[in-house]
Amino acid sequence: MLKQIKRTVAKTSFGKLLKKILGKKSAQDTFEGSKEYWENRYGESGNSGSGSYANLARYKADFLNKFVDEHEIDSVIEFGCGDGHQLSLANYPLYYGFDVSQKALDICTTMFEADMSKHFLLVNEENLKNRKADLTMSLDVIYHLIENNVYEEYMSSLFDSSERFVIVYSSNYDERIAIHVLSRKFTTWVTKNKKDWKLIVHEKNPYPYTPSDPDHTSISDFYVFEKKRQ
Repeated sequence: MLKQIKRTVAKTSFGKLLKKILGKKSAQDTFEGSKEYWENRYGESGNSGSGSYANLARYKADFLNKFVDEHEIDSVIEFGCGDGHQLSLANYPLYYGFDVSQKALDICTTMFEADMSKHFLLVNEENLKNRKADLTMSLDVIYHLIENNVYEEYMSSLFDSSERFVIVYSSNYDERIAIHVLSRKFTTWVTKNKKDWKLIVHEKNPYPYTPSDPDHTSISDFYVFEKKRQ
């Protein structure tokens, strides 16, 4: 299964853009870090990937909008807002989108300039300080966190910034798939480091990854965590 994923990465929009960025250089020589990768990607007119478009985007939006409505969520923080296409399908009362790419933030700011309920911020200590929301989210991001220190900081911010719920949409196994894809069994990290949180929902993707259709299927499932009451 994982070998099939690796073989088909090059056929996706991810792989095509990656080839354009890398040229004839080796991945080892070219990949300087997660932040640099995404800044270059958006700078090359790339997007957030197939997971934020078509059937996968609609599936995620339906799940998230229903959750926000049913749990009376007043505020949302997303870590990794990307190009804003997924957000265009969302119904959130108040939204803060963080990203490591200034280019992505510029795209989102322009896209939603007339919407005062949405705010976009660069990931840094000052912007994250005392920032809290009912719900924090990570959608198709965790497996793009290649560096261990970046992963650790990201996961801590994701959980520490939430008052009630954390929603993760990601794969959940350990495997290096591509230069910009490192799948991690993140639930192990949560169990070890965030004992005041419990997993309340694991919804399997209705479009499980299929090598013959990589742009309309996904390695990710939904995981919902709730903060335990004291």
